Amino acid sequence: MFDNLSDKLNLIFKNLKGEGKLTEKNIELGLKEVRMALLEADVHYSVVKKIISDIKKRSIGKEVLSSLTPAQQVIKIINEELTTLMGGANKGLTLNGPSPVPIMLVGLQGSGKTTTAAKLALFLRKKGKKPYLVPADIYRPAAIEQLTKLANQIDIPVFFSKTNMDVPTICKEARLDAQKNEADVLIIDTAGRLHINNELMKELINIKTALSPSDILLVADAMTGQDAVNIAKAFDDLLDIGGVILTKMDGDARGGAALSIKSIAGKPIKFIGVGEKLNALELFHPDRIASRILGMGDVLSLIEKAEEAIDKKKAAELEKRLRKNRFTLEDFKNQMLQIRKIGSIADIMKMIPGLGNNKKLKNVEVDEKEFIKIEVIINSMTKEEKKRHTIINGSRRKRIAKGSGTSVQEVNRLLKNYNQIIDVIKKMNKTGMKKFIKSKMLHSI
Repeated sequence: MFDNLSDKLNLIFKNLKGEGKLTEKNIELGLKEVRMALLEADVHYSVVKKIISDIKKRSIGKEVLSSLTPAQQVIKIINEELTTLMGGANKGLTLNGPSPVPIMLVGLQGSGKTTTAAKLALFLRKKGKKPYLVPADIYRPAAIEQLTKLANQIDIPVFFSKTNMDVPTICKEARLDAQKNEADVLIIDTAGRLHINNELMKELINIKTALSPSDILLVADAMTGQDAVNIAKAFDDLLDIGGVILTKMDGDARGGAALSIKSIAGKPIKFIGVGEKLNALELFHPDRIASRILGMGDVLSLIEKAEEAIDKKKAAELEKRLRKNRFTLEDFKNQMLQIRKIGSIADIMKMIPGLGNNKKLKNVEVDEKEFIKIEVIINSMTKEEKKRHTIINGSRRKRIAKGSGTSVQEVNRLLKNYNQIIDVIKKMNKTGMKKFIKSKMLHSI
């Protein structure tokens, strides 16, 4: 989402660094370009005016101008101001009150509200909660059906709503059923409209009155840019929302909504949707997003994703096998699967400092289908072949290629790459595998 903004800012910073000693004049010229980059990213003009003013006040001072690394100091200031602009720190969900604690999801049609309800339920369950889903959009049978299917898919209880029921009744009966199921969080997927109107707001106010929700979250489409900011303000004026979930943050929107909502609507972004899969919901951390925008990576998020995706028991077993040079083709396949759970290679690279804005790597296209191909090739091998790759001769390679629907050349390429990894592991075992394993780098091969 922030690729264009990130590219422009990094070019500006490169020029600033090339200036050597900074002066008020070249700082002002640099900030003029930053201003244009933010406006082109669809950041609200009043927000741009304020942040540029704040950056200028802090940048044109003795502390910066007399610094040994003035350009780096300016970048640090911009990083801090972007973080403040987006809310400073993640506020998290408000889960106060008797169980099950109600959370209302509100928003317009097409924002991804129903899918987000299921994503939020899955997110909360991973945090040890027992969520319960409530389809409260009686005007769209498809919405009830969709949420019911998603709930069944992730094995989370869902209320059996009907279109002939009134919404307050659905909410009250759902709360009783959730108590019977020993759920502790009630997630209500409310109805949306194509635009904000009195009928929609009246119904949402009735739900709020009936349930007294602990938190009301607006689900807004990041692709709508400044419209998302205006929608957030309108919903907040009538409902006093607790925060925003921005969906489609993995799209090609310019990012203005994420940078403007907190300043204009006064409400924090609590979550972001980063993909279509039900596990593609992340807490919104302003400091980490600011680092990504400035090409500094996001190591903390990468570590969290890895910890969530990696099976610790399997990782410990792999460590033992590596020590004994027993890294089989089956192990190789399993490590590929672990990487795919963390995310796409392109997304992982963006989180690693120095790689996100590396020109040589920026245009490298990683074909995720290659992972599937490797998996299929290894699955076409016998147990013995996976354990002892050296027995895979010409006739076996032909059979594996035929069984996997690939070519002998592709099988040869896989075995060549695998042999290179084996050689690296052997060298590491000779020169100090212990230190390497302790760094935990091997768990993300």
